[in-house]
Amino acid sequence: MKRAFYLLAVACGLFISPQVFAQQSTDSLLTSATLQECVRYALSHQPVIRQSRIDEAITDRTVKSKLADWYPQINLDYNIQHYLELPTSVFGGNPTKVGVSNTSTAQFGLNQNLFTRDLLLATNTARDVRKQSRQTTARNQIDLVADVSKAYYDVLLTTEQIKVLNEDITRLERSLKDANNQYASGIVDKTDAKRATISLNNAHAQQKAARELLTSKQAYLKELMGYPLNSGDVPLTQDSSAVAAEVTGADTLLTADYKNRIEYQLLETQQSLLQANLKYNKWSYLPTVSAFVNYSFAYQNEQFGKLYSENFPNSLLGLKLSLPIFQGGKRVHNIRMAELQIQRTQWDFAALRSQINSQYAQAMATYKSNYNDYLTLKENVQMAQDVYDMLQLQYKEGIKTYLDVLVSETELRSAQLNFYNSMYQVLSSRIDLQKALGTLTANY
Repeated sequence: MKRAFYLLAVACGLFISPQVFAQQSTDSLLTSATLQECVRYALSHQPVIRQSRIDEAITDRTVKSKLADWYPQINLDYNIQHYLELPTSVFGGNPTKVGVSNTSTAQFGLNQNLFTRDLLLATNTARDVRKQSRQTTARNQIDLVADVSKAYYDVLLTTEQIKVLNEDITRLERSLKDANNQYASGIVDKTDAKRATISLNNAHAQQKAARELLTSKQAYLKELMGYPLNSGDVPLTQDSSAVAAEVTGADTLLTADYKNRIEYQLLETQQSLLQANLKYNKWSYLPTVSAFVNYSFAYQNEQFGKLYSENFPNSLLGLKLSLPIFQGGKRVHNIRMAELQIQRTQWDFAALRSQINSQYAQAMATYKSNYNDYLTLKENVQMAQDVYDMLQLQYKEGIKTYLDVLVSETELRSAQLNFYNSMYQVLSSRIDLQKALGTLTANY
């Protein structure tokens, strides 16, 4: 009966387990992926962010562990011992064996800290320590948002470039067909067909390279998102028109506000913790005070079997004060060292402000340059399309040579590819500008 039940359970497991695993795998995939959905997925699944949240939990538990010392500390010490030879004491010049052969004690001790600088430091810094942990997570999230956004745009616009190459191959195949027809009709020699073939082969090679590049960019996006490795590509839903709508001129009159930067906020928290450390070292001149209560059970008997037959308890309570009198100047050196650390932090602020100014200036200059290139290349695409359409028509009418058509076709392809590349550059530089301004957040 048991064997039959075991076999039934195994059989059910074989049918149910794959479905459960498939459901778990499906639940972790995106059916559609806008930029916002990719960022939200990354913020939930990226290992670095998950580690940061675990670090927050560890920090919270560490703070609670430190603060727990404010509560009464109750301990139990128990021992049992047998004298192989009783100790000897001398009374009036006569050595005498004292004590009993078997003893056992159990002592309950209660200790209550009243004043200790370690606990004061833990109490005063608990908020800032937790805040520092949250700020570290926020910094990692901002970096992740920037990286995922750039990778998303890179994949999307590389896909658009592949579409351009596909359209180019279609045009070249049509041109090759026209050239072969004209050669067959005796209108032109075979040169036009050979030129069309060369251009077509080059376009195919460029298309293959772009597809391989797209595969690596998809892999990088999945890595950033924490996307399942064995799944297919991330299904991006936006297209070039939606991305083009996002390419708007940023406010170039904005200036960098240091306090908006998470790095500056982290440094402020670090400074607050260093000031608390200075107070901690100054408190080293104050005594440590605690109250205690001890209650002991004492059992003594010559016969081991009757050891716990009679108890001789004792108890006490008291107040303990501890004050180091002289430590060789250690406290003075620690205080001075804490002061120097605070002074050093002031230079960290100065260096960070200079770095933020430099990052902002560089990001703004790069953005303005890329945005200007984008506008120029956008205009070039339309002009290149017009030129190609006109030369194609003139070639069919016998006004222009096939070489003119090939040159215009190459210019059109280059203009379109450069346009999408400039679109990525301007979007990427806008993200860098937002980071420099401190306006890029992880609120998705």
